[in-house]
Amino acid sequence: MSKLMIQGTASSVGKSVLVAALCRIFTQDGFKVVPFKSQNMSLNSYITLMGREMGRAQVLQAYACGLEPEFYMNPILLKPTSDKKSQVIVNGKVYGNFTAMEYHNMKSIFKDMIKEQFEDLERKFDIVVIEGAGSPAEINLRDKDIVNMGMAEIANAPVLIVGDIDKGGVFASLAGTMLLLNNEERRRVKGTIINKFRGDVEILKPGLTMLEDIIHIPCLGVVPYFRLMLEDEDGAIEFSKKVTAPIDIAVIKLPHISNFTDIDPLKNEKDVSIRFIESKEEFGNPDILIIPGSKNTIGDLIALRKTGLEDLIKEYSNIGNIIGICGGYQMLGRWIKDPYGVETDEKEIEGMNLLDIGTVFNEEKTTTRIEAETIGLKGNMKVYGYEIHMGICEYGDKAKKLFEIVDKNGEKADYPDGTVNEKGNIIGTYIHGIFDGTEFREYILNNIRIQKGLPLRRSDIYESLRDKELNKLADIVRNSLDMKRIYKIIGREFV
Repeated sequence: MSKLMIQGTASSVGKSVLVAALCRIFTQDGFKVVPFKSQNMSLNSYITLMGREMGRAQVLQAYACGLEPEFYMNPILLKPTSDKKSQVIVNGKVYGNFTAMEYHNMKSIFKDMIKEQFEDLERKFDIVVIEGAGSPAEINLRDKDIVNMGMAEIANAPVLIVGDIDKGGVFASLAGTMLLLNNEERRRVKGTIINKFRGDVEILKPGLTMLEDIIHIPCLGVVPYFRLMLEDEDGAIEFSKKVTAPIDIAVIKLPHISNFTDIDPLKNEKDVSIRFIESKEEFGNPDILIIPGSKNTIGDLIALRKTGLEDLIKEYSNIGNIIGICGGYQMLGRWIKDPYGVETDEKEIEGMNLLDIGTVFNEEKTTTRIEAETIGLKGNMKVYGYEIHMGICEYGDKAKKLFEIVDKNGEKADYPDGTVNEKGNIIGTYIHGIFDGTEFREYILNNIRIQKGLPLRRSDIYESLRDKELNKLADIVRNSLDMKRIYKIIGREFV
């Protein structure tokens, strides 16, 4: 059994993508590979076939391995609900809501669980590629660490440290990280990787030599800056504000925006432009407005009111097309009630009154993988995706149901989801991944193309595009890193 851990000098240096790349490379080379991240903090999550919740980064890494995503790849998921509090997900189920200090003091109780889960993976797979979180140099957190050097100790894994040169200061960050590690931790570090480099690598080489002389650790490669149509890792997403294509889709960038990976399939459409708006001045005249998911629906609705965006959304609803997903769907209704204080101290708040539904927050979270069929739109379209929500919608007399759920976690089902208004220009749904399938995506976009006199298009299958992009990613990284040396580090013969 072999293992390799990728840590970084900071958040958003590209750890998740490099882990995905290594997963695909090792898989291409004939090994049985699995990703692992003991603790992830993310508002982008996914539901497994078992109805368990996990971070999206490990989902992409699982696909890179040719595996169905499973919760054990990310046993602890933290979903921030405010600046100081997070919902803690353990093994795919809600464990509770805790402050940062409360969770920090709890970490030790999860250590044995993580060790057992990792040892189980060691028995089942040839190679485990482990991802750290943030930086191992957060010395204030070291005593209870279970995700960086603490995890490396549990796994007895060699470590590669990644630095992002695009942000500047990469040599200082790599050297500084090594300086703040203790002797035993330094011995675990077998190499560094420079990520997101633009320009001629020959200019960089003197700096690499000097860095190696200072930290006594070899640089195993320089990965160029690239753009691929893959899910954005948290914190690294570029929230573009420009219109760059004929179809203008605007997404409300909520303060607690979650599952913004829902829009990724739309980015693959050649005539579609995705931009994010945070103010009235940025609103413009989009062809479609998407109100995405939120980890604090009530708080984010209040924020929209304060910025004046709610009034613009209501005005736009008379002429434009609105899609609300999960929290965005709840906002479009008549009211939201939170009797158990799931999100805030607000027990009830008025919604935008654009759809005839109301939402009540439950104590228990709904986490399901689903398949559905349209019942509120022209034609019979099949969709698939997943639900992650605490709220339960109540339909009013004028509510027109959008979907019929026909499969729930692999079992037959028969219940409605979503709503469409009478005019048909405002829809809401709980289904995340709603655009992954081609039928619904084509329907929505071709309606806009007809309105604008644009040629109709067939949508490509998102999963096929993703697989092609993962192969491109593997090629870039394989050609950039000293793979012979990496195979030696993990005790495997170079293929």
